[in-house]
This record gives sequence, structure tokens and C-alpha cells, in this order.
Amino acid sequence: MSYTVKKLAKISGVSKRTLHWYDEIGLLKPAHYGANGYRYYEEEQLLLLQQILFFRELGFHLNDIQSMLNSTDFDKVRALSAHKQTLEETMNRTQELIHTIDKTILHLTGEQTMQDKDLYAGFDLEKQKEYEQFLAKYYGTVAEDLIHESKKRTLQWDKRDWEDVKQEGNEIYKALEVCIDKGLNSEAEEVQALIHKHYKMIERFYDVSKDVYVGLAQLYCEHPDFRKYYEAHHPKMAEFIAEAMRVYAHKNLV
Repeated sequence: MSYTVKKLAKISGVSKRTLHWYDEIGLLKPAHYGANGYRYYEEEQLLLLQQILFFRELGFHLNDIQSMLNSTDFDKVRALSAHKQTLEETMNRTQELIHTIDKTILHLTGEQTMQDKDLYAGFDLEKQKEYEQFLAKYYGTVAEDLIHESKKRTLQWDKRDWEDVKQEGNEIYKALEVCIDKGLNSEAEEVQALIHKHYKMIERFYDVSKDVYVGLAQLYCEHPDFRKYYEAHHPKMAEFIAEAMRVYAHKNLV
């Protein structure tokens, strides 16, 4: 059975825009193009898209995924087995974290005594080290101060405060999506006005110097969790917002 972009987007949850982008960069080419210019996908492409989604879920960059899929020794069954093992490990860790939460609740309500070391059962220590390394790389010794300041400023926040920030961020990112699709560059006045709003939003958490904002831009590009978040908005978003932030920082911050 052949699928158009519209139909494939519907069954996979991947937007039409992202499928077009994957075609443009050669990550997922359609099986063929119709006389009407439509893209048509067969089972082979559906399986490749599944692989792409598995790799994205596991935090791989698009260029790394493309290299792996284009490798002459890429084996779909072997890759799926590796995905399964990783997801099982994640599931086991999630179950352990849920167990830790249950034990902590019983401890806090006085129904069960919990040893201090058990408070941290199930946490991915390697992941914590990775976050620390990223923070140290982009913020150096300032990272700890930023985290402390952010916690202090948000200490009294309620659910409404967090929802307001989330909504503000979503509005900025949606507007940036429009800018990308219009072909605007990072220096465009419309783009920079949105980045100013983004800068002011970040300042709600801590004071943002030029170095800190540039470091945050680089973090958006290089950390897989940030890339995944921004590419969910638009395939080009991570690089676009990072470059626009660097432009803003060099023009406006010290």
C-alpha cells in the first residue's frame, strides 16, 4: 500500500512539514513521486521512518541517524533488538523510580521508615553526570549559581506561574516557526523581537549575561534533549533559535 505525505503523517504522528524536511535532507526519501508531484511511501520507507523515530526517541541527532541508516552494514532486525534492549532498561529504571516515589510517600507520611541512600534508587547517575558536564561546558563555575538563583526565584511559584511561562514559550516558538517558513534569517527584525521576548522569559529565572545566553544557545544545539524538544516544533528550530540568540547576545548584551 502506498501512502501520501498526508496519510503517512496521520498514521505516524510525524508532521507533513517534517516529512518534507526529511526528504530534502535525504534522510527519508519517498519510494517515488507521482505525476502530480505527490510523494508516495511504501513499506520500506515506513520501516525506515520507524527506525528514525526510535533513534530520535533515544536522543540521536539527525545527522548521526542518517549516517547509521546509510551504512552498508545497517541491519534492521539487529537495530530493533538494540532498541528493545534500551527501552527495556529504561522501563526497568522507570519502574524503580516509581517504587522510590511510593517508598518516599510512605516515609513522609510516617507509614514506613526509609534509609537515606534509598532516596536516590533508580536515578540514572550517568545521565546526571552528563547534565553536569554540559552545564560546566557552557557555563563553567557559574552553573551552580544559576541553578541556585533559578530555584530561589521560583520557590513561591504556583501551577499558574509555570503554565504562564510554558504558554509564553510556546507562543514564541510558534511565531519562530512562521519566521522559518517565511525564509527570514536570524537577524531579521521580526525574529529578533521574538528573541527579545525569549531573553526576557529566561531572565525570570536568573540574570542572563552575554556569555550565559550564548552558552544557552549552544546548549540548545548540542544537548539531545533540547534538540529533540525544539525539532518537535520545527526540524530547523534548534539551529535557527540558537543562531538568533547569538545575534541578539552580541548586539544587546555585555
